[in-house]
Amino acid sequence: MKGFISRFLKVKQTIIPVAVMVCCFKPALHAQDTSFTTPPPKQKLGLLDIPPTVNKGRLIGVSVGGVVAYGGTLAALNEFWYKNYPRSSFHFYNDNAEWNQIDKAGHAYSAYLEGKICMEMLRWAGVKDKTAIWVGGLSGTAYQTIIEILDGYSAEWGFSMGDMTMNLLGSGILISQYLAWGEERIQFKFSTHFNNYTDPELRTRAMSLYGTSVPERILKDYNAQTYWLSVNPWSFNKESRFPKWLNIAVGYGADGMFGGYTNTWTDKYGTPHDRTDVQRIRQFYLAPDIDLTKIKTNKKGLKLLFGALNVIKFPLPALEINTAGKVRFHPIYF
Repeated sequence: MKGFISRFLKVKQTIIPVAVMVCCFKPALHAQDTSFTTPPPKQKLGLLDIPPTVNKGRLIGVSVGGVVAYGGTLAALNEFWYKNYPRSSFHFYNDNAEWNQIDKAGHAYSAYLEGKICMEMLRWAGVKDKTAIWVGGLSGTAYQTIIEILDGYSAEWGFSMGDMTMNLLGSGILISQYLAWGEERIQFKFSTHFNNYTDPELRTRAMSLYGTSVPERILKDYNAQTYWLSVNPWSFNKESRFPKWLNIAVGYGADGMFGGYTNTWTDKYGTPHDRTDVQRIRQFYLAPDIDLTKIKTNKKGLKLLFGALNVIKFPLPALEINTAGKVRFHPIYF
C-alpha cells in the first residue's frame, strides 16, 4: 500500500485534517443593573489574536470548513482513486515490510501534522486547551482511519494495522507532550531532496514510481525522504545557557528502493527487470536543527510563519550512519 506522501499527490489525501466538534456555550451572567450604566466597549479581536473564550463565529467557520473539506476529499478519493480499482469485501493487509518502513514514518508524520493544524485552529477559535489538545490531536488519526477503511474495501490493498499503529503514534507524539508539558519539546519534522538517478534503467523506474516533475519527485521519492525527531534541550532546563532556538535532531531515511519489497519488477511492456545488485539501505542521522518558534519577534504574522515552517527540518550539516556500514558527513543535508 502506498504511503501518505505518494497518495497525497495522487489526490489520495487531503491537506487539511478534519474533526466534527460539538461545543456548549455558557454566557457570562452579570449581577449588576445595566439600566443606568453603559457597558464598556468590546475590545476588537485581531485576525491572529487568540480569544479568551470560545468565539462562535470562528468555531462555526472552522467546523463548517472542516466538514466541507472532509466531504469533498472523500468524494475526490472515490472519483480519482478508488473507482479505478476493483472493490472487495473488507479485509486486512500486512504491508509492514514495504519501503523499509519509510511509508510508515510518513503515516506517523501525517497524523501528527494534521492534528497539529487542527489543534491550532481550535485554539484560534477559543476552544479550551485540553479540548483542543484531545479533539485536534486525534483528528489526524481519525482522518487516516477513514483512509484505511477505504483501503480495506479495495482489492489492491487492505486495512493495514501497521499504518494504524503509526497513525496513533503520530497523534501520541503531539498529544502526550501538550498534556505533560503544555508545549512541544520534541518536534516531528520532515525533509526531502531531489534525487538525480544516473542509471537509465533506474531512472525510468524512478519516474514510474515517483513521478516526473520536480515537486512530485521531491514529495513522493521514498529514497529522498527523511523523518526527524528534533529535541529542544533548553525546554528541559530553562535555566541553562543553551541557546533557546538550537535543537538536536535524529533522523531516519532509506535509499536504494525501487519496489515495495525487492528491486525486481515487470514494466508496462511485460519486460522483467532484476536490480537486486542495488542495495536497499537504512540511514540514521544526527544533526543540529533550528526551532523557529523560539526566535523572538513581536510580529504575529512572522510568528505564524515560523510556526508553519517549523514542521520542516532546517538544512544544516548532518552525520549519517547507514546499514551498508558507511559513515558519511554531509556539509548541508536536507
